[in-house]
Amino acid sequence: MGDLCIDEEVSPALSTVLYSDASSMSFLERLVFRLLGDDFLFHIVTLASCISSQFVCFVEDLVFRDIDECCGYPAVPTSEQHCRSSYGRNFQYVHDDCSASSFRPSDAGTNTIHPIGEKMMNLVEKFIVNTTSEIAACYSFWDNPSFFQGLMLPLCGLRFAWKLTFTFWRCTFFHVRCTQVQIRRFLSRLKTTLHGSSDDIGWLQHAPGMPPVEDGTCRFIELLQEIRRGAHRLPNSFVYLLIPGLFSNHSPLYFVNTKRFFSKMGLACHIAKIHSEAAVEHNAWELKHYIEELYWGSGKLIMLLGHSKGGVDAAAALSIYSSDLKDKVAGLILVQSPYGGTPIASDILRKGQIADKETRKIMEFLICKLIKGDIRALEDLTYEKRKKFIMEHKLPKSIPIISFHSEARVAPGVLSTMTHIAHAELPWLPLPNFCQDPDSFQAGCKVPVIIPLAAAMAVSALHLQLRYGEASDGLVTCRDAEVPGSVVVHPERKLDHAWMVYSTWRKDYGEPEACEMCEALLSLLVEMRQKQELWSTSLN
Repeated sequence: MGDLCIDEEVSPALSTVLYSDASSMSFLERLVFRLLGDDFLFHIVTLASCISSQFVCFVEDLVFRDIDECCGYPAVPTSEQHCRSSYGRNFQYVHDDCSASSFRPSDAGTNTIHPIGEKMMNLVEKFIVNTTSEIAACYSFWDNPSFFQGLMLPLCGLRFAWKLTFTFWRCTFFHVRCTQVQIRRFLSRLKTTLHGSSDDIGWLQHAPGMPPVEDGTCRFIELLQEIRRGAHRLPNSFVYLLIPGLFSNHSPLYFVNTKRFFSKMGLACHIAKIHSEAAVEHNAWELKHYIEELYWGSGKLIMLLGHSKGGVDAAAALSIYSSDLKDKVAGLILVQSPYGGTPIASDILRKGQIADKETRKIMEFLICKLIKGDIRALEDLTYEKRKKFIMEHKLPKSIPIISFHSEARVAPGVLSTMTHIAHAELPWLPLPNFCQDPDSFQAGCKVPVIIPLAAAMAVSALHLQLRYGEASDGLVTCRDAEVPGSVVVHPERKLDHAWMVYSTWRKDYGEPEACEMCEALLSLLVEMRQKQELWSTSLN
């Protein structure tokens, strides 16, 4: 194999390395260099040593740079300044008494390069190996400043462990705080749910500026007894308008018996055709136009009798449009109306309680999707809405008002009571009628629709009694049904919320019916109207 000749810059360095003092090499290194007598193997070993040295320096530079950045020290010097040895001692590549084919300066001043050596040099240039600096002898790691920086590794490890511990502590504290907030929020919702409407029931009796009520139960009972004996006192000089309550559009028999009873006596009686599942203000506007049409058509004053939400709608019409209706309305009766609000609506739609959003979605689906109503019809009966409305709109003092409320039975026997709410008409059946006419068919018939409405009211009344300690008809408490400044009628008989507008399946002929009680209430209202007119006349 030919001799290898390299550039002037590289040859002296290589010669210095390869032909230096061999006394500094160990016996094993001498044996290796003695065995490597071939140029090809020698160049491979030399190139591998250069590449490994560069790789080690590169990795050490990366590690020490990251450590210096974390510790706040200046940048780590380059590889030319820190030549690190993995053996921890000084050494040099030495070649002593090698063969002519070894890597040394060529004889006779020739500049020819062995093909294998040329390939090795190309590889060296490809991996950017600086032979003048990297193949030279390495300094002792005791004289290298990077050694002292390496001593900072335990300190950096401690700092990293402290930061990791601190981060873990912060995450734990954050999750604990979130858990505490969620627990407090749940406890607040639970407290709101359990507290319910305890502070709102009967708020009208404690509100400042509200006029007191007057008891008219005794006179009502006297008039009711006279009516049952056949003494009817209602004059024909008024038009009697019955205003149904919530969900009345889905109950065909709502107020039907009462209207039929008044019509038989020759009285002008009407049932207001309004959308009972609409908002209170919307129904107040409709009632205003309805009352004006009746007044202009008949020329008579209008007596209003509203049941449940119908009484609230009628009172809203008189409050908002008092200037237009005070000369057209003779009086108002609120029968089992939640004038101050109802705990049923408030407990369902109260914000801040457990599952408030889910409950509202369910009610919106039932009222808006199934019944095709407005959720505001139920919202307007809550204590929050009623307080705001009553404070903004006052009832006119010139119109006499009666408030009627009752208590529902909660005895076990009421569970078997059925309420007749509608009729279901069966379709025409193609059954032959065996009569004289062979072509005739048997017509359809009406079937009564009865539901245990009284039982549902009894359960609701028992719930209000046990939770709030309040007497109610199942939906409205007695204290919330009393309008300030009105005459209050409270019979001793146990009547649920639906009894005044529906007839029971089993009638008790020893007790007055709902139509007779309505007549007694209207008779009492007529007397109050007459006394008011006499009092006004005496003042003039």
